[in-house]
Amino acid sequence: MSDTPTSHKKTAPSAARIYEGDGDRLVEVPVAGPKVTLLPSGDPRTCSATSRIRLMWGQHLLDDLVDGHYRTLVCGVNDTDNTHGILSEILKLVPTSQWTLASATSYAKMFRTAVSVHAKEDREPYILKFDLDRILVLALLRPTGRDHFSLEDIYRGFRTVTQMLSGRADRAPVATISFLGAKSNRLRDHDGNEPSIEAVLKAMYEGGYRGDYYPPVSAWEMPRTGVFARYPFPAGVDRMREGSS
Repeated sequence: MSDTPTSHKKTAPSAARIYEGDGDRLVEVPVAGPKVTLLPSGDPRTCSATSRIRLMWGQHLLDDLVDGHYRTLVCGVNDTDNTHGILSEILKLVPTSQWTLASATSYAKMFRTAVSVHAKEDREPYILKFDLDRILVLALLRPTGRDHFSLEDIYRGFRTVTQMLSGRADRAPVATISFLGAKSNRLRDHDGNEPSIEAVLKAMYEGGYRGDYYPPVSAWEMPRTGVFARYPFPAGVDRMREGSS
């Protein structure tokens, strides 16, 4: 009596669950309210040889700084009023720092005065260092005579920042603010408008920056626009812009 071959059906792998119990069913995406639609890109099971900027969607920068996730932060500073800037918030959260908001602004003003006398031909923006004990702040000094940064300032500033980080393991990991939605140190394009996140990332990337980037909170309220967690974005984005599928 011959054996009858038995058919083996392949069972599809079950989808990953996020929450325990009925959480996956209960935590549904609300129609209204802030949210981000994150799109996957690349194969996470392989290593890409291309270094990228990570976009920290949904993460809280101040919490991550206080929790010690970063050694260095890149932000902006001016020599008149930084009351509404990120530097003001950080100084409140680091009580061991000898810097105050007043002394940081005064230092920026003193540096500006020294530059105007001794280094008139240097190209702005300059990078000021504020060592806040656990956190090193590399602050782009807003160019003189302007109430905003330009994309060219971002490119030149991050080119200098990259040189200051090169070969310095003690200054890693590093994060940067988006420079978008700022009150004290705004960012504007050539038309006087706030540029896109992609334009800012391009300027930073071409300047050599490869750290983490915290998008503006306002971008959390664009649920219809898919976002990626790494820059450069997938080539498909350019193909779609050119009219290809």
